Amino acid sequence: MIVLHTLSEYRNLRRNFSSEEQTVGFVPTMGALHEGHLSLVEQSKRENDRTVVSIFVNPLQFNNAEDYEKYPLTLKKDIQLLESVGCDILFAPSKDAMYPRPVELQMEFGAITSAMEGASRPGHFSGVGVVVSKLFNIIQPTRAYFGQKDIQQLCVIRQLVEDLNFPIQIVSCPIARNEKGLALSSRNQRLSPEGLELASQLYRTLIITAEQSTLTTPQQAISVGLQYLKNYPDIRLDYLEIVDTIQLKSLSSFTVREPFVICIAAYVEGVRLIDNLIIQA
Repeated sequence: MIVLHTLSEYRNLRRNFSSEEQTVGFVPTMGALHEGHLSLVEQSKRENDRTVVSIFVNPLQFNNAEDYEKYPLTLKKDIQLLESVGCDILFAPSKDAMYPRPVELQMEFGAITSAMEGASRPGHFSGVGVVVSKLFNIIQPTRAYFGQKDIQQLCVIRQLVEDLNFPIQIVSCPIARNEKGLALSSRNQRLSPEGLELASQLYRTLIITAEQSTLTTPQQAISVGLQYLKNYPDIRLDYLEIVDTIQLKSLSSFTVREPFVICIAAYVEGVRLIDNLIIQA
């Protein structure tokens, strides 16, 4: 695996891909890799000639300075994991390489970011849009791979690609979970064994809420999920929402033909976790 740290290093290498007409799969990450990330890399390898992974903890998408400072940095281990699944290139730039001067650019995505993560984390999606745009321009991938756990981010990136005419196919991949259903996340590394056990109740809440969807309205289903969470007072809920899968608008009723997604965000041991469950029609 080739490890690169500067834009010029990568661009010099990328010219060879262009001359050979090779397809490039791209998996953007913030490091602290787990099996979920590796599954994206493996899918990219199946579908492209070359696979590039980036590791960059983007300060622009953190609206909580403490969360940014505590984000796990495990580059040596990450490199070993990427080599184990045959990643071709790791692009791991420094903050100065990505942002040689203060960033003034702000990006707005309209109604799609008005609720959930957008409401809870002001400025988050602007930071996501800026860094993903920069990475797309640097990497120039044929396809880019994102997990469905960050479903609002996935919708934002789809809009970004469409609005800015990036010639990139966005590939969404299923959520990777542990044996108890907990969505794999780099932030899980900050939880104690007891915290990991408690955090699995987020997925259980999604299941219980989904079970109500054939019997009740969205708000009634949410109420059942909220009632279940009262059994776990150490979980501090941010939101539990039922929304459509396109614009992520809150549903007032369930329809027979339309899929929907149940989204949750909560704090366990001070660590903010998100998860969701897509229900097909």
